Amino acid sequence: MTIYFALLRGINVGGNNMIKMKELKQMFEAIGCERVQTYINSGNVMFESEDGAEALEGRIENEIYKVFGFKIAVILRTESELTRIIDNCPFEFESLTDGQSIHLTLLKDAPTQAEIDSLPDVNHENDEYRIDGKEIYFLYRKSMLDSRLPKKFQKFTPATSRNWKTILKLDSMAKALNAR
Repeated sequence: MTIYFALLRGINVGGNNMIKMKELKQMFEAIGCERVQTYINSGNVMFESEDGAEALEGRIENEIYKVFGFKIAVILRTESELTRIIDNCPFEFESLTDGQSIHLTLLKDAPTQAEIDSLPDVNHENDEYRIDGKEIYFLYRKSMLDSRLPKKFQKFTPATSRNWKTILKLDSMAKALNAR
């Protein structure tokens, strides 16, 4: 069995695409996922399955449409992929000062070099980013809401973003699940 994380894009944001986590958990269980857990209301689901990621992504997206009536992107990562993501973070979480934050955008597919080269120039002041395969790491030195940097990557879809605290929490959930 593989531990997966399903990261749903754009649910429970601004009153749109509302899903209760209890109902989402039940939906995952109904399609054969095991040991399902959700974390916060933004669509983070950890579960186990013997199925491959590609088949699972499609099945989950179709089931969400069937059960909840809207289409959203589902980005899957395995436990080992999440460990690699954390290990590869180019920014030091422990050294953040007040107001600074690390965020991660997870893409379904890695951008090509041509796509990366065609990104628009954006004045991102002191903020930084690094692209690593299907992930984009962001270091915001002030507020993410004040940064122009996210606009640079709007064409990279489907994608979903999480703050670093959420990524670390998902990792700790997997470790706890393995300890059982």
